Amino acid sequence: LGSITSDFSNGALSSTGVATDLAIEGDGFFVIDDNGTQRFTRNGNFSLDRDFNLTTAAGGLVQGYGVDDEFNVIEGVLSDITIPVGVTTIASPTTEVKFAGNLNAGGDIATQGSITDFEQLFSDAAATVPATGATALPALTKADLTNPFALGDVITISGATRGGSTIPDRTFEINAVPTPGVNADDSGTTLQDFADFLDDIFGLDGTATPAAGVAVTGGVLSITGNIGTANGISFDDTNLIVNQGTAPTTPLQLETSQQADGESTLTTFAAFDSLGNPLTVNLVTTLTTKDANGTQWTFSATAEDDTDLDTFLGTGTANFDTEGQFIGLNNAGLTLDRTDTGAENPLQIALAFTDPFGSVTSLVDQSTELRTLSQDGFPIGSLEDFDISLDGVITGSFTNGLRRTLGKVPIATFANNNGLRQVGGSLYEAENNSGTAAIVSAGVAGAGSVVSRALELSNVEVSEGFVSLITASTGFSASSRVITTSDDLIQELLTLVR
Repeated sequence: LGSITSDFSNGALSSTGVATDLAIEGDGFFVIDDNGTQRFTRNGNFSLDRDFNLTTAAGGLVQGYGVDDEFNVIEGVLSDITIPVGVTTIASPTTEVKFAGNLNAGGDIATQGSITDFEQLFSDAAATVPATGATALPALTKADLTNPFALGDVITISGATRGGSTIPDRTFEINAVPTPGVNADDSGTTLQDFADFLDDIFGLDGTATPAAGVAVTGGVLSITGNIGTANGISFDDTNLIVNQGTAPTTPLQLETSQQADGESTLTTFAAFDSLGNPLTVNLVTTLTTKDANGTQWTFSATAEDDTDLDTFLGTGTANFDTEGQFIGLNNAGLTLDRTDTGAENPLQIALAFTDPFGSVTSLVDQSTELRTLSQDGFPIGSLEDFDISLDGVITGSFTNGLRRTLGKVPIATFANNNGLRQVGGSLYEAENNSGTAAIVSAGVAGAGSVVSRALELSNVEVSEGFVSLITASTGFSASSRVITTSDDLIQELLTLVR
């Protein structure tokens, strides 16, 4: 026997269905940390240990590349491959929302928003001097010479609607600072402070034309809503409740002096912040222009889940050509405040009216319908499975539908595989005759590909080996017979001489 030479040619691959089983199709070896010593193997019969490390049957740690906070592979630095199935949780914030549908170009152009007026208020006891924004709330009087408010009162806005959607109850305390235990949403002492409170909770857009907002004119506090019927505000004296001590009252009369007009629609969609908290956003799209260039629609967004009192998130325009095809969006980003939630602040959401599968149109129809096509955020989910691609990239599948890169399995190649030293357990060590290991991505620079859920079978043909063994055994027996026969002849010859 002159020598024993390993055969490193590729063996056939057998599918196992086990996620941790790996095979190399082509040249190369997996890199193993064997009690601090770097070794190499083609045996991909791996498993996860109690710490979720990918290991060999003997406990060696499979080496690879990790990922950063953005799940990008960090190549160049080898580390233990960890796949924490059932343990790692993840959420993803919404960054883009795509819409589909048709905005009815045959509708009426919006020209005004709804207007709700409070009864006239005065700043003197005789009710002769109209109140201004600077008038203190406890000093206000009405035409009947009564005072509707007192210091310490809590005003509750309850049951008011905007676009048919009920606004959650909001409270305002008449005080310079909120009283501990009252838990009011806002506080103030002047009529302008109260006006600003109403502006915030109704999500009014002061940049629009005509502008929405809350103003005090001639002692009359007026709430002007955003344009478009879907922005119409329903707010009367039954929705304004004042708690004076223990007796709630409705001390002011309100009336709607103007209704909102114009073709518009309300679309409500769900979004998620960076912690996976579900958020609800209301988007109203309103027809504002029809001319020789096409149509223009204005959108405005509000969210009760915004952490500051102002529910208005932003506004912009969508433009369509004369054939009703989408041209583009102006100011397509919404900003949702997430202060003191622990989530990334603010949450920026981009709106998209186009998609590879189609886009929003503005054609004549019976009505306007804008619906959410998709959004890229996800709530919390845990890692439930993983796959390893041909280039060694480990991709995890989470219960919330997310797929994220968890790491990468590299391949080591050598100038002379037969120069490697066997150390047992299908492991090899590099020596001078093998050359230094070149650790590269699978499928690169001559390295083989990684095949997951499969194992490499022996590259020795067993039947051929048995035939060779029998042939060698028969030849050995025949050779031994020659020696025996020769010995018998010599013995017979010696006998004849005697």
